[in-house]
Amino acid sequence: MHSAVFSLCQNASLSSALNICLEGGKLVIPASFEYHRPKDMAGVLSILVEHGDDARVMAGGHSLIPMMKLRMADVPHLIDLQDVGGLAGITVGDTITIGAMVTQSDIILHDALADAAPILREASLQIADPQVRYMGTVGGNVANGDPGNDMPGLMQCLDATFTVVGPNGERKIPAREFYEAAYMTGREDDEVMTAVSFAKPAGGHAYEKQKRKIGDYATAAAAVQIVKDGATCASASIAMTNLSDTPVYSAAAGDALVGTAVDGDAIKAAVSAMLNDIDPVEDNRGPVAFKRHVAGVILARAIERAWSRA
Repeated sequence: MHSAVFSLCQNASLSSALNICLEGGKLVIPASFEYHRPKDMAGVLSILVEHGDDARVMAGGHSLIPMMKLRMADVPHLIDLQDVGGLAGITVGDTITIGAMVTQSDIILHDALADAAPILREASLQIADPQVRYMGTVGGNVANGDPGNDMPGLMQCLDATFTVVGPNGERKIPAREFYEAAYMTGREDDEVMTAVSFAKPAGGHAYEKQKRKIGDYATAAAAVQIVKDGATCASASIAMTNLSDTPVYSAAAGDALVGTAVDGDAIKAAVSAMLNDIDPVEDNRGPVAFKRHVAGVILARAIERAWSRA
């Protein structure tokens, strides 16, 4: 759904029943909603508590707004996080912390982050198109639970931790435990994603993605981090995107590389292990057999490139 369909209604801030957007020559009219733009997290949580299931938070809006415009989501109270302070920072050290409102464009332009964790820039450059990347946020990408989003698998590869805050305080949730099913996560409805954090990655990296066209979701994508010890692999982390109803962290695929010289046989073993972990379904990106083939090709490429950089 990455496309011009994500254009925001210009009068959304008026929060009336006449929020009308012009899209592809057709008028697309969301259901009536009340627009909230609180200045702090206390204000956000207050609205969530008051309105319960009728309230949703919005970061960049690239998933929620089109769903509302197509009447696939009914959101009587829309909470815009744009003015909430403290959510757009990037801290780089032994631990890297990225605020939930940091955009993909922010990641691309942050040189210190690119030096410390270059896989983030590499992946962000492959998300949708520049127009989307200027508004699309890290928090929205990981919190939405869309199996086609790029950041969830990447964060599992990096063994990231997600910070959420709600009426009962703050919680830390490992990225590898966060995703339960498509659009279902470990975040409660009254909690808000505030940051992602992970240890500064070591070794070589690669993010490989196959998609039908610019702006599309991946048919398959692979995030790989490899640490080399002499001529052998000391550790490897591998995660796949859009090949199941959640991102797939494949511990077995990484284990297949450890202790090897990451030669052809080791890569085949890693691909075989990954294929046992994924569960793609047929859709407009192709049949299951095609997706499994693409997944194997993409992962092999990613391993080879990460190893060359280790």
